[in-house]
Amino acid sequence: MSYTVVIVGRPNVGKSSLYNRLTGTEDAIVEPTSGVTRDRKYGVAEWAGKSFVVVDTGGIDDEGENGFEREINFQVGLAMDEASMVLFVVDGKEGLSSGDQLVAKRLRKLKCKIIVVCNKVDTSDKEGWINEFYQLGLGDEIFPISAVNGYGTGDLLEAMITEIPSEEEDESMLTRVAIVGRPNVGKSSLLNTLTDSRRSIVSEVAGTTRDSVDMTYNAFGNEVVLVDTAGLRKGKSYDDDIEFYGSIRTIKAIRSSDVCLLLIDAEEGLTRGDLAIFREITEANKGVVMLVNKWDLMEKDDKSVTTYTKALKEKLQPFSDIPIFFTSNVTRQRILKALERAIEVAENRKRKIATSELNEIMLPLIENNPPPVYKGKDIKIKYITQLPTRSPAIAFFCNTPQYVKAPYMRFLENKLRDNWDFSGIPVRLYFRQK
Repeated sequence: MSYTVVIVGRPNVGKSSLYNRLTGTEDAIVEPTSGVTRDRKYGVAEWAGKSFVVVDTGGIDDEGENGFEREINFQVGLAMDEASMVLFVVDGKEGLSSGDQLVAKRLRKLKCKIIVVCNKVDTSDKEGWINEFYQLGLGDEIFPISAVNGYGTGDLLEAMITEIPSEEEDESMLTRVAIVGRPNVGKSSLLNTLTDSRRSIVSEVAGTTRDSVDMTYNAFGNEVVLVDTAGLRKGKSYDDDIEFYGSIRTIKAIRSSDVCLLLIDAEEGLTRGDLAIFREITEANKGVVMLVNKWDLMEKDDKSVTTYTKALKEKLQPFSDIPIFFTSNVTRQRILKALERAIEVAENRKRKIATSELNEIMLPLIENNPPPVYKGKDIKIKYITQLPTRSPAIAFFCNTPQYVKAPYMRFLENKLRDNWDFSGIPVRLYFRQK
């Protein structure tokens, strides 16, 4: 499953700043006022070839001991459900407080990895601030950092990734198919239709499914794991914390899957929310099959499918080589075909092309259509090989890799897709010095 790092701590210790530092974003509001982060945030961080989900648990109101204790219990309770690792942030400048000790008391009950991070240590002469925090009894090492200027965060990340499994270590033998989409597009109904069960609750009220549900399913002679997920809504606010953590579980389901069935509502078309989910899938290098659901409710003619498909692919550019099915949970229209194609896409994701075959086919195409001359320099691609990754990644070795521009990269990707079936699969291209 996808590795999840949850950031906890008292108000105004720098949790949001650390979240921004790890994810390379400015999504979390940073303000030197207690309790400013009301909306909980999630993102994805990458370090040394490993990626993980980061959760900023903001929104603690310092309401005195009883109110504060309730909030801490709530935070840590969520961490117990979601975290593979907890980063406990303390304020080195302010020093150890009773609030820190209260958080630590709750964290000691967790079985996951806990790392104490002493923030606001921006120079080496302040590293002595960490010593009093060893009283918390949470591990043998405390990391002095400054989330604002980055001091010490490299050492923290190096310690974190030793705990995070690589993709190869995290691999499951069964193909995992995640059913994803915005709230109320028919995900649970699809799972029930596929399995002839009522395991997932179906309701007209958006957001009924709060958690991910795994079900082993035999399809076309293949045993797969179907994952029903809570609706994912990208945005700055959530109706409640349960909905937010449902979104975290959806992200985890995407990142631990092999292929996603992305449902969209036929009447609403491809929305910004759908595109956000599509980007989550492609950025995680997972396979994708799109289902235009509730197609039975649409008024249509003999050109409707063609017109709708063309409009979808224009919006999905530059990656539009994905299978699209027009489905209905009510009539069961094309649902089994979509699942069968998803299993094929999962196999495409494992495709390995021999180096000799790549060079035999691609080098003549490149010779006939060479990269444009850049700053008076000819770009010569001499050798091509597929990298040993779980999802397709192709390396092109050339004399000046920095001069290969996006239009020519798209040309090469299109030629790869013309010659090998990578439908539904993001293909990563790398250009390296020969």
